[in-house]
Amino acid sequence: MYTAKVEAQFNSAHNLRGYKGKCEALHGHNWRVEVAAQSKTVDNMGMVVDFKELKKSLKGVLSDLDHKYLNELEYFKKVNPTSENIAKYIFEMISQKNTELNLRAVTVWETDTSAATYSE
Repeated sequence: MYTAKVEAQFNSAHNLRGYKGKCEALHGHNWRVEVAAQSKTVDNMGMVVDFKELKKSLKGVLSDLDHKYLNELEYFKKVNPTSENIAKYIFEMISQKNTELNLRAVTVWETDTSAATYSE
């Protein structure tokens, strides 16, 4: 199995509804996001996916999140903006726009030591 990964970052604020602790208050993160595409085979160039295309897809989604208060975005009005749910949102948005990418997983770090991954 082959896996190709790219990373990007975005900055945003959020607060966790129903959380009993500091994260219930409005706060921000410098989020780091890793997107992985996977395939049993590579194309005639020897690639799972062109990194350029994977980066373009990721940056397109992150531009909608960058420098935003996530709780005010339509998706996160109903879904708590946890790292887990942000990873799922990014996965779904990329998958809807680019079905040929064979997306495997999205990992979102809210700190250097804390991350959540979503995959199907």
